[in-house]
Amino acid sequence: MFEQVDDECNNPTWEAMGYKPEGTTTRNTKKERPLEKGIIETRYETPSTLLQSLTSKGVQVTEDPQNNLYKIKCDVVIVGSGCGGGVAAAVLAGAGQKVVVLEKGNYYTSSDYSSLEGPSMDELYDRGGKIPTTDGSVALLAGSTVGGGTAVNWSAALNTPDEVLKEWSEENGLALFGSPRYRFAMECVNQRLGVTKGCVKEGFQNQVLRKGCENLGFEADMVPRNSSESHYCGSCYCGCKSADKQGTDVTWLVDAVNMGAVIITGSEAKTLLFDQNKDGRYKKKRCIGLVASSVNEKITRKFQIEAKVTISACGSLLTPPLLMSSGLRNKHIGKNLHIHPSLMVWGYFPPEGTTSEFEGKVSEGGIITSAHKVFSEQGSRSMPRALIETPALGPAACAVLIPWESGMDVKKRMLRYSRTANLFVMVRDEGSGEVRSKTRIAYKLTRLDRENMTVGLRRALQIMIAAGAVEVGTYRSDGQRLECKGKTDEEIEEFLGSVFATRGPLSDRFWGNYSSAHHMGSCRMGKSEKDGAVDENGESWEAEGLFVCDGSVLPSAVGVNPMITIQSTAYCISKKLAESLKNREYTS
Repeated sequence: MFEQVDDECNNPTWEAMGYKPEGTTTRNTKKERPLEKGIIETRYETPSTLLQSLTSKGVQVTEDPQNNLYKIKCDVVIVGSGCGGGVAAAVLAGAGQKVVVLEKGNYYTSSDYSSLEGPSMDELYDRGGKIPTTDGSVALLAGSTVGGGTAVNWSAALNTPDEVLKEWSEENGLALFGSPRYRFAMECVNQRLGVTKGCVKEGFQNQVLRKGCENLGFEADMVPRNSSESHYCGSCYCGCKSADKQGTDVTWLVDAVNMGAVIITGSEAKTLLFDQNKDGRYKKKRCIGLVASSVNEKITRKFQIEAKVTISACGSLLTPPLLMSSGLRNKHIGKNLHIHPSLMVWGYFPPEGTTSEFEGKVSEGGIITSAHKVFSEQGSRSMPRALIETPALGPAACAVLIPWESGMDVKKRMLRYSRTANLFVMVRDEGSGEVRSKTRIAYKLTRLDRENMTVGLRRALQIMIAAGAVEVGTYRSDGQRLECKGKTDEEIEEFLGSVFATRGPLSDRFWGNYSSAHHMGSCRMGKSEKDGAVDENGESWEAEGLFVCDGSVLPSAVGVNPMITIQSTAYCISKKLAESLKNREYTS
């Protein structure tokens, strides 16, 4: 009920909650479409117009009525337009290659975004933002629009930690991650995304996180963002209406279309096409393209795209099913899925009294501008046990998370929505999962993951209490909470001691739901086919000319928001590929 709106984009509960989505009263009527010269939106096409649209954009296409196909020829076909696909499209188009990008989602710009929670989830996320693991313990979020996850993420632009690069280069034997080439790639990515390191004004939740850390004597780091320092948008998870956030849809993809690339939206890759390699080459197969279909039911004719090189960049949840359904059998495809599992805690800060120093509401301000790293008690400063950041949590999502105690309790909680701060705890997971198909994703945390999560949850609650919360709690099934006023240090410690990382729904007496928006490793790089699904250049061990260029190639979890890591890796893969294509190592 909290996401439903009338014709005026209003909900009768919002006023009582002190909530108003950003920008719904002053909709931007100026329609700038930076990808217009290279975009083909199949949802607006008909069988009679599509061929003309493809031709007008410079696509080499012929009709094959007998086999019900549009036959397209290009140098590079890329599946996905997010972190990896956007970068690859720009680099390869810039190198003179004719690039075609397929995107299952649709194209939206800042003037199209509504900031409305329900419609935005349906329009911008895969399966409406409702992707559960097989046991229901984790809710997975994945962008499904032009720009992919970069169109809906929370702007955090953190470089790959040195400790992770050292691990990947030395322990995993992948020299790329210890090379100057990778460092240079991170610099290029940061520059193209306009990453800034300051923040003019922090939102309500980040003020709470920073103040709590300050009162406890802990460090609260400023989080770099791919936006200006004055970016004060709390609804970027619904698309950035201010057009300040620099996702691939307004950066790399713009570069790509300006260099002749074409993006076909509403098109889903169905299967990869292979030919047998001749002349006794090491790899028996050669990828020669793919077959895709439009999600527009009016367009029944499929796309058969022939290319020198095929790149899967549809993310860690969708790249494995595409490869497996096309007949690839490397044992690492779909395995080793890491997700940075997260749990949240909350604290209530009334707008009056001592907590009035925190300005604004939960839905206002930059989503992530500060973070706290939880290190081992033994003083190790390598990788933190957990990372604490601030989430975007709309009223509908909040209502879903609130444990059921009574109808009256839920109403009271929702009336306090605008001044209830949330912190989420994320761990660099040792455990991993498996992508078995598009709809079957299994995942389990290890004992160490749960221990690290427990330490992080207790620290997050400490921060809330130190910041002055009058009540704090978790989203555990029993409604675990503590009224802070008048509590002694011993009583607070007793409460914190009762907090632990739960398991999934109905698995124990007390349970909770994890969430994840970071998906990595399900087609990981390896120094040999025994160690990974692709080599250090992102090429499949099984098929020549088939590359993977998304978060699935990462050897393990990054431990921080992975946007910069994925884009930097994609930059390295596509730069190397551009050299190979220039040297005619791949031909039609």
